[in-house]
Amino acid sequence: MGLKRARSGFWGSGQGKIWTVALALAATLGTLLVQARSPEALTLPGSAVASVSLTRLPPQGREVMEQIRQGGPFRYEKDGTVFGNRERLLPGARRGYYREYTVPTPGLSHRGARRIVCGGQKPRTPDACYYTEDHYSSFRLIVQ
Repeated sequence: MGLKRARSGFWGSGQGKIWTVALALAATLGTLLVQARSPEALTLPGSAVASVSLTRLPPQGREVMEQIRQGGPFRYEKDGTVFGNRERLLPGARRGYYREYTVPTPGLSHRGARRIVCGGQKPRTPDACYYTEDHYSSFRLIVQ
């Protein structure tokens, strides 16, 4: 086996493959840096939950937050019911502490995946509220 053939193993021959790998790595690093600097993905000190500003919620989310403060009325029967936190992504609390509310998604004829989950003893003045747009797979603390 000649030296030229040995060099063309897994990575192929020529500098084209090296440049392809270098560009792929640069693109990946660039994406990670942009995501790390995103204001929507801020992680609070001492918390595993990212945050999102109330003003950065979709308009329907801001409307639901206002309905929560007013005590309703809510669009869906399930709104205001107990959220069990079975995923354990939110801070631990006793059953009944968290309540969930649907954030409508324009164009859907069902509840969709967007929710606001609030915790506290007084539903109109919750201790904290969290937004999820992926049906409880991730949460972001809503900050004023």
